[in-house]
Amino acid sequence: MDLRAIGMGLLFALIWSSAFTSARIIVADAPPLASLALRFLVSGVIGIAIAKAFGQSMRLTRDQWKATLVFGLCQNALYLGLNFFAMQTIEASAASIIASSMPLMVALSTWLIFRERLPLFGVSGLALGIIGVTMIMASRIEDGIDIRGVIYCVIAAIALTVATLSMRNLSSGGNLLMVVGLQMLVGAAILAVVSAGTETINVTLSAPLIIAFIYTTLAPGLFATWIWFKLVERIGAVRAATFHFLNPFFGVAIAAAILGENLGLYDIIGVTIIAAGILAVQLSRQRKT
Repeated sequence: MDLRAIGMGLLFALIWSSAFTSARIIVADAPPLASLALRFLVSGVIGIAIAKAFGQSMRLTRDQWKATLVFGLCQNALYLGLNFFAMQTIEASAASIIASSMPLMVALSTWLIFRERLPLFGVSGLALGIIGVTMIMASRIEDGIDIRGVIYCVIAAIALTVATLSMRNLSSGGNLLMVVGLQMLVGAAILAVVSAGTETINVTLSAPLIIAFIYTTLAPGLFATWIWFKLVERIGAVRAATFHFLNPFFGVAIAAAILGENLGLYDIIGVTIIAAGILAVQLSRQRKT
């Protein structure tokens, strides 16, 4: 892995992890689902325009349409929608920690459901990750964290795991930016319908809200996605996924620095254990590959 790939991986992990903090700022002043629907609409239109500029077509293959619909529903509507909704009552750091367990869920599912061999090193990583998440969540529950918000985040992580597993053998066949843009529009449509039936649009315009919305739309929404695809193209999906072990660190650190969220001893120990577990799982899969 060269220095450029390492830099891209670090930048991706940093931007991805920061999305929870910016989301927490947004839901403080605006309805979560309506805000997310608008974000996806803007990101989707920009993404499609960029894809068109690169000569990509809306004529997708059957697999590409499957990816568009599955990710639009599971990743955008369910995963991000539930996380945004949950962050009305739980801290961004807690949401980022639960979301960071997704690589562990994927590894566990491929091991138990698809019977893919996972070396002992990877099994040990799974155990470490589960211990770390349990330690942090037990501490947060004792401090009075909203259980319903935690459940929403867990369901969100499961939804993203399902989407990842359903696309595990997908061949992109080009048009990646177009697929990204279209699946954002799918998420926008679903969330707009749900928002119309469940939310009252009450927005308190403020500088933090505007800055957070623009940042979330452009950075995690588009720029991080582009970095991810370029990184996968450069070093492969298995090696690129190794950078997910940084997400618990970055997610908690950014929330503490920007939002002033409390960072306790159990959080530090738990995040370190989770990161070690994710790294062990990804390295074991990398060796297998």
